[in-house]
Amino acid sequence: MKLISYTKEGKAGFGAVTADNQVIELTDKITGVDCLATLVGSEAMMGKAEDYVATASASLGLDSVTLEPVIPQPSKIICVGINYVAHAAEAGRKVGQYPVIFQRFADTLQAADAPIIRPIVSHEFDFEAELAVVIGKGGGHIAPEDAMSHVAGYTCFNDSSVRDWQFHTHQYGMGKTFRKTGSLGPWMVTADEIADYRELEIKGLLNGALMQQGSLSELAFDIPHLISYVSQALDWNPGDILATGTPSGIGFKRTPPIFLKPGDVYEVVISQIGTLSNPVADEA
Repeated sequence: MKLISYTKEGKAGFGAVTADNQVIELTDKITGVDCLATLVGSEAMMGKAEDYVATASASLGLDSVTLEPVIPQPSKIICVGINYVAHAAEAGRKVGQYPVIFQRFADTLQAADAPIIRPIVSHEFDFEAELAVVIGKGGGHIAPEDAMSHVAGYTCFNDSSVRDWQFHTHQYGMGKTFRKTGSLGPWMVTADEIADYRELEIKGLLNGALMQQGSLSELAFDIPHLISYVSQALDWNPGDILATGTPSGIGFKRTPPIFLKPGDVYEVVISQIGTLSNPVADEA
């Protein structure tokens, strides 16, 4: 299934997207499920959703709803830096013994097609195409061999970064936590639709020009390792987001640097999943 969160006439909803871009509404259809994060946290409820979608008719056009980030309010967004060897090389870094972990907040996220915002205080606004994992079953102290059973699905993520603020100190989280700078969507493809995430190919395009390209087989720390590693410190919750890192080609390491500006459009394209597209606008 392809699952979305959306608003329609000011009311929040969630549903499944059909092959012809129609929406089968799931809001209020499954007892005890009030949002997509709740749905993905239960295998039984996901099974009921699949059964419902298999027989229900679409009632909305995808173009008639306003998309929200796939999970509008994840309890945490865990991001991984320097997780492609080629990206580490362009950044002048080496992949270490442990993954580089930082965090985002839910209010930094925008939906597909919504503008990502270049902040007033910096014009060094950069792009980062990534695969994001949506956690289903929660838990802590997860063994790597069990980690994939905690994956509900996959979506596209643009971890757009404010580079000068990122490097104000050696803790570079501030460059990742500006309001409305990241984007997540347009939908989540459920894990059963992806036979092997390592076969996924990722691209980042700026105004149609290829900037970034990589394969998920190139991750220095794979998804099971990352889920397990983080779970030693924090319990994963249903709907949490794990952003797996960006391939090489980022803007600030180019000569001359390329930064996002108002009027640009950046697209994250991942095979078997789809395209996350966002225009760029200046902060008001």
